[in-house]
Amino acid sequence: MLDALTLDQIRTFVAVAGSGSFRAGASHLSRAQSGVSTAVANLEAQLGLLLFDRSGHRPKLTPQGEAILADARDILLRVDAMRARARGFGEDVELDLSIAVDTLFPVTVAGLAIAAMRRLHPSVTIRLSVEPLGGPLQALIEKRATLAIMVGEDFRDPRVVFEALAPVHQVAVVAPGHPLATLGSERQVEVSDIANHLQIVLADPTAQSQGRDFGVISPQTCRVNTQDAKHALIVTGVGWGRLPLWRVREDLESGRLVRLATKSLGRRSQLESESYLARRLDEPFGPAARSFVNALNLLVADRRA
Repeated sequence: MLDALTLDQIRTFVAVAGSGSFRAGASHLSRAQSGVSTAVANLEAQLGLLLFDRSGHRPKLTPQGEAILADARDILLRVDAMRARARGFGEDVELDLSIAVDTLFPVTVAGLAIAAMRRLHPSVTIRLSVEPLGGPLQALIEKRATLAIMVGEDFRDPRVVFEALAPVHQVAVVAPGHPLATLGSERQVEVSDIANHLQIVLADPTAQSQGRDFGVISPQTCRVNTQDAKHALIVTGVGWGRLPLWRVREDLESGRLVRLATKSLGRRSQLESESYLARRLDEPFGPAARSFVNALNLLVADRRA
C-alpha cells in the first residue's frame, strides 16, 4: 500500500498541518475542501495511521501525525531540491540576479564577484540589497533574493542551505574622547564599566530575531537601522559598539576610533564569525549565479591566503 502514496497526498497533509484546518489548507492549495479531506483520508488509510484527531473544533495532529509530519516535510524538501537541480542543468542565462548581503560582510568583495560574473554574462540585471541581522535570510524566504551572504549562525531555516565562505571580524570600538577610552588608558575596562554607557546596536527590520538580542551588554541602547548610522554615532562619541574590522581599519590606524581596552569582548576586543553563502533548497542556480559564486569563492580564498 505504501507504494501508492503520492506527492499530492503528502503536500496536502503538510498544508493542512501547517495551516491548522482542512478549510485553511484547501484555501492555501486553491482546492476544494472535500478534495483535501479525501486526500488526507486516503493517506491515513495507506499508512494505516490516524494522522489527525478530528474530535475537536479543529483537527489536531496525533502523536503519530507529528512524527509523520517531520518525514513528510523532509520528503518535500528533497523532491523540491531534485526538481531545482534538474531545472538548473538546462537553464538559460538569468535575466536578473538578486543578491542580499549582510551588513557585516564587505560589500566591495561582493561587488568584485559581480563584476567578474558580468564579464561572462553582461546582459544580466543585478539587484543588490545590504541588510542587517535576519534581513538576508528573510529575503531568501520571501524569494526577494536568489542568494544571500550571511554572517554568523543566529539565523537558520530548513529551506535554506549554507556554505561557509570566510571569517568576518568585529571590533568593539569607541571614539578617543569617550569616557570608556579615557578609562581604558588607565586600566582594563570591565563589563560593569561598559554597561554604564550607551551601546549603539543595529535593529533587525524583520521578525527573525523577535524577542532576542545579539551582543547587547548595556541596558542603555541606541538602535539604528544602518551600519552607516552606527558608525557615525560611534565616531562622534555618542556611544560604543561593535563594527566590522574591514570597515574601521582606517579609523583605527588614524586614531578616529580606538579599541575598547577590555578582555571581556574577545581578545583585543575582537570577535570572529563565519560568513556563509546561502540559497533556497528549491531554487536552482542559473549560469550567472554559478559564475558569481565561483568568483566569490576565489576572492575570499585570496583574502584568506
